[in-house]
Amino acid sequence: MRIKIYEIVTNSKFETFILMMIVFSSIKLIYDTYTQGLDDNNPMVDISSKFDFFFTAVFAGELLLKCIAFGFAMDHNSYLRESWNQLDCFIVITSLIDAIFSNVNLPIIKILRLLRILRPLRFISHNSSMKTVVVALLSSMGAIFNVGIVVIAVFLMFAILGVNLFAGKLQYCSVHPY
Repeated sequence: MRIKIYEIVTNSKFETFILMMIVFSSIKLIYDTYTQGLDDNNPMVDISSKFDFFFTAVFAGELLLKCIAFGFAMDHNSYLRESWNQLDCFIVITSLIDAIFSNVNLPIIKILRLLRILRPLRFISHNSSMKTVVVALLSSMGAIFNVGIVVIAVFLMFAILGVNLFAGKLQYCSVHPY
């Protein structure tokens, strides 16, 4: 059974389906911005919450299938050994907690609802070229920070020079000449 699930999970059609679900979930998040001010009894809010439960179920099913196929955490190539899968797991678990406590009006649950905006980040974990770009950007942050400090120092030197050169010469005259 685990081999069959592995074949399903590694199939390109399964990946395409999950990518489409991520895109549709992102569109649903955009739609949610227009339903924020509506009453909870409004049918649009009800439809939106049903879609949210659907996407949470699909992503939880994907998590479960991948955990069965690859192993959860102990094996060498298990699901949680990759940092992108850890992010996926965090997003799915927070979505599950939000779905379980959807009728509870606690501030911590509202924070979990805000974490739904992380769902589009799952697109990065399913696209290898996007992973490469993000990893390259994150690894170059130290060098970018160093260059930024040098640029700020140069701007500061020219600002001090400008204040000393133009001190008192750019006074605003309040008397009108005519």
